Parts: sequence; structure tokens; C-alpha cells
Amino acid sequence: MPNTVPSTAASNAAPQLAHKQLHIAVGVIRDSQGQILISRRRAGTAGAGLWEFPGGKREAGESIRAALDRELAEELGIEVLDARPLICIRHAYPDRQVLLDTWMVGAWQGEAHGREGQLLNWVAPDALPDTELLPANGPITTAARLPDSYLITPEVTGDRAQFLRSLQRSLEAGVSLLRLRSPGLTDADYQALAADVQPLCQTAGAKLLLDRSVSLVQASGTGLHLDSQRLMALDKRPDVAGWLAASCHDAQQLARAEALGCDFAVLGQVAETASHAGMPTLGWKQAASLIDAANIPVYCIGGMRKEDRPQAHACGAQGIAAIRGLWGV
Repeated sequence: MPNTVPSTAASNAAPQLAHKQLHIAVGVIRDSQGQILISRRRAGTAGAGLWEFPGGKREAGESIRAALDRELAEELGIEVLDARPLICIRHAYPDRQVLLDTWMVGAWQGEAHGREGQLLNWVAPDALPDTELLPANGPITTAARLPDSYLITPEVTGDRAQFLRSLQRSLEAGVSLLRLRSPGLTDADYQALAADVQPLCQTAGAKLLLDRSVSLVQASGTGLHLDSQRLMALDKRPDVAGWLAASCHDAQQLARAEALGCDFAVLGQVAETASHAGMPTLGWKQAASLIDAANIPVYCIGGMRKEDRPQAHACGAQGIAAIRGLWGV
């Protein structure tokens, strides 16, 4: 990847170079064991010793996918066979702005090796936050650790045992991230339900987010999902052990989620749902525009099905969030 860490001299020249922008193709390369490839910046380069996701600058007239293929061939000696958009990140250094156009690489040919003398390492996704990465890579690290589906549980209206059985089926089907949403329950009943749900998630290796008070979430040791009203009322990031997410409906709320330090956002509603028939929808085009301006992973919600994940990825989203489309299947 080209030099994206400024030197002192470059910082002093910032007023003259503030207009300079680099469009970078970045690959998050995941192997069959789920490990992710990172490379270490060589001695003599800016940011030497720090780690980064492989990639490099798009050349004039080149598509971003072609740039990804070329850069990974040049840096690693691999041929990309399958890749999809993951996240686009804008980051301002004193001397330039970079657009990190990041792709999830799921299949390639050849054995990755440092063709430019750089050190490579395969790491578990959850080890990435403890790795000394270049400053702009934080949101990419988060996107690399998140799945492409986020289950929002339905309201518990009857048999709690049946609810837990349906949840178990969802977990067995591969759900690994979920929000326990049941606004009709009292805090005491909700906490009791969370106590039943939490061990199921732990056994399945799934991450659980609750949506009640910060103190309840802190006591549970889970993540926290904020609705849009709570998001806009907060002035600092709540201290929770797990992921912090927020429901957003417009650009202002997405910007607030980013400023607050949310790990990811849920944007909707993108399409019409049976439960919100007749309500205004964003549509894919507007959703893509909003996601493009966000610097955190975003899930699309509203009428989403598993089959909509490719469309969500094409819009720059992390994936989909859904109730009916992911529940009990």
C-alpha cells in the first residue's frame, strides 16, 4: 500500500496539498479458518512497523476492482477469484485525504507472500483491535469482524420457551449477531429473558446486544443497541463491554453515531415491510448515498431478506438487519 502516513515535512505542506486525494483499493483477505491477512510496513517507509490491510492506489482509468486485483498480485502474488465490497472509509491526513475502498476477498489462487519484502501475518479477527494498525484502519477492522447479517428478535408475546426454541434455530442456522428487542416487556422481565438468551448466544459464539438502560447492559456484559432518540440525546459513548450500535434514519443520525463512537449503525427503512405498510422508505439509491458518507459499518433494515445481502453489499452496506428474514430459520 502506498505511503498514507504523513511525514513532518508533508504535514508542513498541508495547506498546499489539502486538495490531494488518493483512492486506495484495500483487500480484507480471509482464509478457510477465518483468519485475516495483514502486512507490516517496511523500514524506511512512513508508518514503518505498523500493520495494514494489503492494497494500493488506483491508477487513472482503472476500475477499483481492477486496482484491487493488480495490487494484490503485485504485493502478494495472488490472483483474486472472488471479492465483494465491504466498506469505504475516508480519512484525512495533514497532507492528503484517502478513500479506502475496501473489499472482502473470499477466494484467490496462489500462496500469499511478501513480494516487496514486507512481513505478513494471519490473525484471528478478534485479535485485530490489539494489533498496531495504521490510523485509518479502525472501521475496516470493525467491518472485518462483523457478519453480514444482524438479527433483530421479534416481540415476545406468548410462550417464552417457543421464543427460545426459535432463537436456537436461528443460531444453528448461522446467526452470530443479534439484538434482543422486546419493548413490551418490563425491565425485570426483559432482564430475565436476557439471562436465558445469553448462554445460548455464548454457546453458539454469537454476539448479543441489549437495548435497555446502560446499567442493565453493563451488568449483563453484552453490547448495547441505541434507538435513534437515545442516540441523539447522548453526549459521549456509553461504557459497555460489547458492540455499540445505533438505529439511524438519516444523514444527521448516521453522523451522530459516528461521532459518538458507535461500532456500527442500522439504516432504514430501506424497503416496505408488512409491519410498517405505507410508511416512507429510503430505497436502495438513497440508502447507498447515505452509507457512502458514513465512516462506520452500516446494515440496511426494512423488508430485508437473506437474498438481499448482495444488493446491500453493492450499496456499500455491511449487510442486512432483519426480523422475519432471519428469525427461526
